[in-house]
Amino acid sequence: MAVTQQLARIPAEYLTSCQQSADESPDGDPHWDPPTADTLDLDWAPTLLERICELGGLDDVHLNALRQSTEGDVAIDLGFLNTHPHAIGPFGPAPTALSAAQVARVSELLSQIDLTALLAALPTDETEAASLIGDGPARIVGGPRKYLLGHFNALREFYRDASQRHLLLVLWWD
Repeated sequence: MAVTQQLARIPAEYLTSCQQSADESPDGDPHWDPPTADTLDLDWAPTLLERICELGGLDDVHLNALRQSTEGDVAIDLGFLNTHPHAIGPFGPAPTALSAAQVARVSELLSQIDLTALLAALPTDETEAASLIGDGPARIVGGPRKYLLGHFNALREFYRDASQRHLLLVLWWD
């Protein structure tokens, strides 16, 4: 089983409800089950996306927004989602979150990133491009460009929708 980056866009009230459920449950069960339509599996694309942006010379403001979009923030306490036996991300770091205001800012900055241009800076040979990106991309079916562009566009759209709906995001590895 591969460990992959997961995101869920939820209302703050849902997170409060999960906290309350965890507090009231004898075994700490938060009853975490966001709707499938509001979840995103980024596979293991986050590190590769960051590497592409570094190689392409993306400025620090936008690179930090990309990092925040996949790493979250620790300002919101999600310890109740990381408690055995109901931990949502038992195979990676503790879950993190972004507030609705942070989501809006990250969404704005992600919309300004031209990943196609950053990918164009790579060598045209897929094997050579994959070796620059790092370990693993050479094995991506369809090539790293298609994989990364698809995952980046999904991430950007996910954030755009969360921002428009004033939702916060919870991030974890599972």
